[in-house]
Order: sequence, then C-alpha cells, then structure tokens
Amino acid sequence: MEALLSGLVVLVLILLFLGSGVWVFVGLLLVSTTGLALVLDFPPQRIGVVLGKILFRSASSWELAAIPLFIWMGEMIFRTDISLRLFRGLTPFVALIPGGLIHTNVAGSTLFAAVSGSSAATTATVGKITTVELKQRGYDEGLSLGSLAGAGSLGLLIPPSIVMIIYGVLAEVSISRLFAAGVLPGLLVAGLYSAWIALRCTINPALAPREHDHQISKSRALLDLLPVLILIAMVLGAIYSGLATPSEAAAVGVLGTLIIVTLLRQMSWRLLRDSLMGAVMASTMVCTILVAAAFLSTAMGYMHVPQDVAKVIAGADIGPYHLIAMLAVFYVVLGLFLDGISIVVMSLPITLPPVIAMGFDPIWFGVFVVLMVELGQMTPPVGFNLFVLQGMTGVPIGRVARAALPFFFLMLVGVIIITAWPQFVLWLPDLLFNKT
Repeated sequence: MEALLSGLVVLVLILLFLGSGVWVFVGLLLVSTTGLALVLDFPPQRIGVVLGKILFRSASSWELAAIPLFIWMGEMIFRTDISLRLFRGLTPFVALIPGGLIHTNVAGSTLFAAVSGSSAATTATVGKITTVELKQRGYDEGLSLGSLAGAGSLGLLIPPSIVMIIYGVLAEVSISRLFAAGVLPGLLVAGLYSAWIALRCTINPALAPREHDHQISKSRALLDLLPVLILIAMVLGAIYSGLATPSEAAAVGVLGTLIIVTLLRQMSWRLLRDSLMGAVMASTMVCTILVAAAFLSTAMGYMHVPQDVAKVIAGADIGPYHLIAMLAVFYVVLGLFLDGISIVVMSLPITLPPVIAMGFDPIWFGVFVVLMVELGQMTPPVGFNLFVLQGMTGVPIGRVARAALPFFFLMLVGVIIITAWPQFVLWLPDLLFNKT
C-alpha cells in the first residue's frame, strides 16, 4: 500500500512538472529527484550517485547507437528527391485501384517507414509531395489528410523503428526479433487503410477522380522505386541474415544512403551539414529523454512501485485480456498528452512486469505498445502527425483530427486482431530466428 501511495505521488509530480510546459527530460529529472527526496528522504549526494550510475549505463549502451544513425539516414532522404521518386514510382501501380493516388499515402509511408524509423519523418517526407499532388488532381482533402496521418504513424511499427529500439533496450529483449515482429502487423494496418480508402471511393467515386494520364511505364516506375528498395534490402537484409546487429545495420543504411545520394548527383556539403545538424538535434532530444526516463524508472524501482503494482494486478481477479484492455485505455489516455518515446520509457517499468506475470510474450507486448503509441500520433492535443500535416497544409488541427478519426479506429481493429491471434506477431520472428 505504501508503494502504491508512492506511485500516486510520482503520478501527481509527473502531471505537475510536465503540465507546466518544461522540456520533457527536465520534467522527468525533476519528478525523479523530487520523488526520491520526498518519498524516500534521499539526500542530494545519494541522488547524485544514482544519477551518475544511470548516465554511465545509458552512455555505454551500444544498442542506442542505432538511433542517431537511423535519424541521419532519414534526414538525408528527406532533403533529396528520393521521396519524389517514391511517389512517381508508385503512381502507375495504384492509379487504377478505387481511391487512385490516395493509396500512394499508404504505400509510400509503408516503404519510407522501412528506411526512416520515425513517424514524423515519414509523414513529413511523404506528405510534402502527396498533399500538393492530390489537391491539384482534385482528390478529397479529408481522405487524403486522414490516410496520411494514419499511414505516417507506420514509421514507428515497420522496422527499423526507433521506438522499438528503445523498447528493446528497456525491456532487455532482442531488437532483431522485435523488428521481425513488426513486419506483419505493419502490413496488416496498411492493408486495412487501403481497404477503407477503396471502400469509401467505391461508395462515393467523387472522392477520387479516375486517372487517365499514365505516362509513366511500370518499368520506369520500378527504376524510381529502386533507391528506396535498395535501402530496405540493405538494412533489413543485414539484420535478418545475421550479418549485422541493428546498430551495425544502421551504419550500413547510412553508407547506402550516402552512396545512392552521390550516384543521384545530389551530394553536397550543404546536404551533409543540414542532415547532420538535424540528426544531432533530434538524437540529442531522444537521448536526453531516455536518460531522464531511465532515472525515473530507477527511482520508481527504489520505491518498489512496479513490483507492488504487479502484485496488486496479479492478486486481483482479472483475466489477461481484461488487463490488456485496461492497458489499451491507459495508453490511449497517455497518447493524448505525451509523445511516443516518453510514453514508452515512462510506462514500461509499470506495465511490463504484470504483463509478463500474466504470461504474455514481451516481444508481442512490444508490438502492442508501439501500436498504442501510434494511436497517440493521431490524437490531439499532442498528435505529432496532426501537427506535421497542419504545418504543411495550413488546415486547422481540428479538421485534420476529424479526418484521421476513421484511421484511428482501423488501427484499433489491428490491435484487436493481434491480441486475439498473438501468433500473427510472433510467427515471423520465430521463423527467422529458429525458436523451438
């Protein structure tokens, strides 16, 4: 009971500090230090020793080296015409499907997600091309924006995923297996989105005017898709073949991107400078949040909050699926106020122990958490994808959120499917990594 009271104190501190508008990592540090001082009466010297150990452990984690490399890879792609080639290459393959070029939002985001690892980068890169093109061609703006908000979030699920790397480090599970586990659910969600677009446009053909100008041949289209396909093959092939760890594969991806950009004659000192600065700023944000969150996790461990919460849940008369339903609501609420990385690092010390105690596979739970985080990308007031689209198009945030609502529910359908059939998530990693 005492630990639960401590957890309540921590929750109040989180709402207080993060609600005050301070930077996330500063807020987490304040919560941790204040909690240790108030609840456990830790002196400043002891708090400093604990923080020092956390800093060293976080800085020496080799798995986290993949994060800045994947971010740099996405930054370089974002600043070249590879995204334009992606749209152009997909056009002849989707033009005759009900919904036409709106499907490029889904297909383009799915492919780009496999080289970026970031939801915001995927939405921004694909959106800066498709939003203009689709509007000029007379496609329904709401369906276009909604599909992009939903499909852009696949950057968190389809490997390589920065959020998955973070989950793997915190949960101490194989990142390679996590990457493999995200493939089929990612394709499932993308399929649900495309099916919905096709259904809407079949019922109301005015939403998507039929395309008649297919000047681009499929052979030329495949040539335009080649840079992205090569990068996907290099990164994922290196991981799943066992030739490289996720961290090493990130370096392979950066090398491949540098070679492709050079061959496309788009390499410049300005590109290197801007992409490196963008990667440094984004990586600094991510890593400071991770260190602060690791400190918070340690502080809650000292207070015995995760252990006691796990005991309460284990002692309560609730089934495993009741627990998952409760956690789903919990994550949806968190997604209203926090970004994906913060959600994972703050919640995992509390949610993972009872989930494992109920017999769920931590790899499966990783995919579940990522899907719930993706839902948060489409919900105001802190829906990153919504803000990215609002910034690019000038459409009010409320209108963008309404357009994204059907895709929010479609992703919930995806969550229900993987919960009902967990082997849908676990089949591929078991196959690739020969789990007996």
